[in-house]
This record gives sequence, C-alpha cells and structure tokens, in this order.
Amino acid sequence: MKKEDLTYLCTMVGNLSGIPVRLYEGEKMTYFHSLVALPKDPVTLAQKEILSIADHVGFYVTPRFFYYGVVVSGSTRVVVGPSRQTAAQDQELKEMAFELDIRPDDAQEFLAAMKQIIRLPLESMMQMMCAINFMVNGEKLNLSDIVGDMGTTFALEETQAEQRMAEMENTSEALHNSLAVEQTLMNIIRKGDVAALEAFVQDAPAVRPGVMAREQMRQAKNTFIVATAEACRAAIRGGMDVEDALTSSDAYIQQCEMVTDIHRITRLYYDMVLYYTRQVERVRLGHDATELVRTVANYVQRHLSEAITTDQIAEYCFLSRQHLSRRFTQEAGIPLATFVRNEKIEEAKRLLRYTDKTVSTIGLYLGFSSQGHFARVFREIAGITPGEYREKKKG
Repeated sequence: MKKEDLTYLCTMVGNLSGIPVRLYEGEKMTYFHSLVALPKDPVTLAQKEILSIADHVGFYVTPRFFYYGVVVSGSTRVVVGPSRQTAAQDQELKEMAFELDIRPDDAQEFLAAMKQIIRLPLESMMQMMCAINFMVNGEKLNLSDIVGDMGTTFALEETQAEQRMAEMENTSEALHNSLAVEQTLMNIIRKGDVAALEAFVQDAPAVRPGVMAREQMRQAKNTFIVATAEACRAAIRGGMDVEDALTSSDAYIQQCEMVTDIHRITRLYYDMVLYYTRQVERVRLGHDATELVRTVANYVQRHLSEAITTDQIAEYCFLSRQHLSRRFTQEAGIPLATFVRNEKIEEAKRLLRYTDKTVSTIGLYLGFSSQGHFARVFREIAGITPGEYREKKKG
C-alpha cells in the first residue's frame, strides 16, 4: 500500500475510533494522528515492546492495563492506542506524565486528553486491527485466529461487585486442591510482603490445580482466572481498595483470555501476584490496621502527586477535620500529617533509586512546594538528603 494510502487509512481509523494512530517505518514514526491533543505521546513508554511484535496482527498491554493494537506489513507498522476498558485513575495518569517528563504545567492537559480517548474492550480493538490487516495485507483474519475460542471468555466486568466476590469464593473453593501453596501465596499477598514473595518464587513448588478443562490452554486460563480471583480477595483483605482490586482482576483476566502461549500465562500469573502484593504493601500499616486507617492509606496512595491536606481527607472520609485527626492518631499511632509525609518520602525513595529523574522533578511530582521543602522533609525523615540517598543506593 502506498504511503499516502496508509496515512489516509490511519486518519480515518483515528477519526472513527477516537484513539490515536501511528505509522512506523522500521523504528521511526512517520505519521501520527489523534483527535485529542497530547503534550507527549504515551506510546514512548511501550515503544520497544510494540516494535518487537512480528506477527501481522498483535497487541501489547502495559502494566497499567492500557493496550495497543499493532498491524505489521514488512517494515511498516500501524499502531493504534492507548485504549483501556475501564477509566484510569488520576494518580495513574500523573505517574505516566511523570515518566514521560511532561512539565507540571502541562500535566493537567495530559490527564484531560487521556480521559478523552475512547475506551474500547481489547477484543473490539483486535477486531479493528483485523480489519486494518485486511486492508494492508489482504489477509482475512478473525479474532479467533489470533486468540483462539473466545466463547468461554469470563465477562466479569458485566457483573456487580458483590456477585463477583461471591462467585470468586465459590469457584476457588471448589477447584483448587493445592491448598498449602495457595494459602502461602494468599497470605503473602494479604500481608503485602514483597520480600517473602520473591523468596517464595525462587523455590516455589509446582502447583497442581484440579482439572477444569480438557484442553490444555483452556485449563491454563481457567487456573489463572481462579488464582486471580483469590489474589483479588487476599488483596482486599490486606487493605487494597475494593474497586481497584476488582478492576485490576478484570483487566488481568481479560489479558489472559487474549494470550495464546501458555508460557505467557505463567509470566502473567507471577506479574499478577506481584502486582497485588505491591499494592497491599503500599497501604499496609500492620496486621491490626483499622478500616479508617486503610481508607486514609488508599486515599493517600491515589493522590501522592498532590499537596494532600487534612481537609481533603476529612471530606473523603465524611468526617470533620478535628475528628479525623484525633481518630487517625489514636488508631494509627502517628499523626495524620506525619503519615502523609512518610508515604510521600517512601515514594520519593523508590523514585530516587529506580529512576533517573532529578531531585527537583521528583519533589515537584510529589506535591512539595519547592526543592528546598522537599529536601528538608526528606532529611527530617530519612536522615540524609535526597542526593545523598541516591548516591548511597547506587553505591
């Protein structure tokens, strides 16, 4: 297909779907079309993985459950995305803006634009890619040619949260017989113990689930679905927000249903367990954390990049400012303001250790009024400056 025809196709697909579309020649993007104005293209965060796709029709799902559809024709690629089945939280989008080095002044513009991108189920995205593939490669593919029989897909997103939780409990109890391994993993998730999970994975025994399907791929997917349901329940018991946990469960299950390689399901399984364990770790305050403390912890994690105030949290909890402060101090053992600062500095430590963002960029991202304010609070809590902490961890 001629270049002018490809750009026309990309323009029309973008206009019809409401999702950004790109055209690549080799590793170079030669055309981009989007109905929304993005300060920076989020594809940058997944470009390496997307460009590694070799099949005529493929997809890539990011750790935040955004997905991209890809059509390959020789050295040419049509890339559509990102889209997502459920709405992204502001904090997730702020983290993306931070990773993209978007200036704080442009971050709200990025959030607004990302929210305007049309949400589409992954199955619908792939059907659209099949149509593009026909126009580009002259190849007639159906969704079943890419991901197998979709007739048994678990459409959990169409069920109410209460029904889903009841079904998860009944199904998991009926189907699993590897009780010792299962309980060990679920306890690790509930406690948010990432270190224990890493140690367990290094010497993990084989899991032998009950027979849930005659066909091997269906068996692997059913096993994954049950395990995800249990991990979701364990994470909720550990303090993770119910809706966040259920939304993530749906996203992981949907991603699993689109996988055609059993080895990828295994990798996805460990990614799912690690995800839930880390989420609980971020809100964990000990085994005796009260409902109020967990509610506050979840709120703080959702607004880490903002200048969080007691008034905002009090409004979220439907309590007066004074009542919230008094109850939280009694139940958590530390003042609310101290807890918020501690959580921000813990996130700052992670960013200093695992990213190359500057100290000032990290401070601004976490809602501190200035680099001096960030450095002062960091030193009060960590005992050293942000720069010293980074050098120490690198050494």
